[in-house]
Amino acid sequence: MKRCRSQANRFAAVISLSLIIAEIVAAQTGPPYQGGSQAAESAPASPGITAPAISQQNPFSGSVPQGKATAESIPLSFKDVIDLGLKNNLGLLLQSDATLAARGQKWKELSDLLPNLSGAISENASQVNLQAQGIRIPGIPPVIGPFGFFDARLYLKQSILNLKALDRTRGARANEKAAEYTYKDARDIVVLAVGNAYLQALAGAARVDSAQAQFETAQALHNKAVDQLNAGVSPAIDSLRAKVQMQSREQQLIVAKNDYAKQKLALARAIGLPVAQEFTLTDEAPYEPLTAMGLEESLRRAYLSRSDYLAAVQQVRAAEHFRRAATAEHFPGIDFSGNYGDLGVNPGNSHGTFQVSGILTIPIFAGGKTHADVLQAEATLRQNRQQLENLREQIEYEIRTALLDLEAASEQVRVAQSSVDLANQTLTQARDRFTAGVTDNLEVVQAQESVASANESYISSLYAHNLAKVSLARAIGFAEQGVRQYLQSH
Repeated sequence: MKRCRSQANRFAAVISLSLIIAEIVAAQTGPPYQGGSQAAESAPASPGITAPAISQQNPFSGSVPQGKATAESIPLSFKDVIDLGLKNNLGLLLQSDATLAARGQKWKELSDLLPNLSGAISENASQVNLQAQGIRIPGIPPVIGPFGFFDARLYLKQSILNLKALDRTRGARANEKAAEYTYKDARDIVVLAVGNAYLQALAGAARVDSAQAQFETAQALHNKAVDQLNAGVSPAIDSLRAKVQMQSREQQLIVAKNDYAKQKLALARAIGLPVAQEFTLTDEAPYEPLTAMGLEESLRRAYLSRSDYLAAVQQVRAAEHFRRAATAEHFPGIDFSGNYGDLGVNPGNSHGTFQVSGILTIPIFAGGKTHADVLQAEATLRQNRQQLENLREQIEYEIRTALLDLEAASEQVRVAQSSVDLANQTLTQARDRFTAGVTDNLEVVQAQESVASANESYISSLYAHNLAKVSLARAIGFAEQGVRQYLQSH
């Protein structure tokens, strides 16, 4: 009975935590944001996590496989799978590429403020028809040439005053920071997704052990019922009932083994192992209580640490800069341009020449384009501000909910543990009474169902407690570090 209870407790702890992380990952994951422009000369779309554009598969459940499968089975710990996930997980790799795209967008906007220097070398041949151009000079033939000349020149263009380009560059820098924060948030999601896959595989292993133990118990009870039937001390119904119970447990064992094999395949997909690679799980996930910090401290930490919140703040700043850039299209601009080079019949017979220009550009009427850009930028700014305020309120809601659930679930775990102990004692007494011939095995079957019901209540209470614990870690922006600390403490 101690063995059954230990296996049931292990199974309950693993199942509950895997369900928790699965729920959080489902709520938080999505493919990396895609940057880009809404329209020509309008503000680029702010980065954010969006729905898949090509495939409906969650990218955080996939990976880019590394290497080939080997014949040997490899051991995998929690730390191993997290490290592999942070290296090979598809969702994180895509987010890394999106961060690179945001950096490219920043340099694209910055190029309008930096000097543009180019060079050119040309050898030319030409013939000019003066008469066709309305030039008639006595003594000069109407057609001149052919003649040739050589020109080697450097060209420089520099913006002196361009408020639009300045604000757009600042907006692109804010978007780059938002992309970096979103990348950090993707790391948290990878840790949760990979940890969930590992815990689901552990749950599958625990389910196989539990189903195997229940099958062996049912088989022993069946053998006992058959012996008593042969001895003439129990009716045939006891033997039939025991056989039905044994076959039911055998079916559960078959299902558990199949599920465990598929869960290992899902884990391999999430961390970048070839699906044909055999491996063993080396860690367990026991239950541990958590002493939570207060509400005010949790909120303070969340607003300082949550990467998705910090990314949303940067998106608002970017939208503000793009809004000012759209307004700046009404303002004049000053540019400088110049060139210097050698011009002559050939390189050996040439002379230096140059040209310098200062240009003042004054917008007068652009056909309503500036007004359209302002309206689009204003709409983007309002949307980003609304999303930021919603996220701020959502963070407080998540923290308050997790704290309430954590307190209530702690009491539920205590009561459920007591119920499991009482159910196991009842089963022990029922088996003793059946062995002694005091009662039939119906009482034993009912006691087994009571144990199953008590374990289910224990699983539910563990689920509620760990859901609050992991949800709180996510809500305060402590997902990656928190999960690592939790796993490394065992």
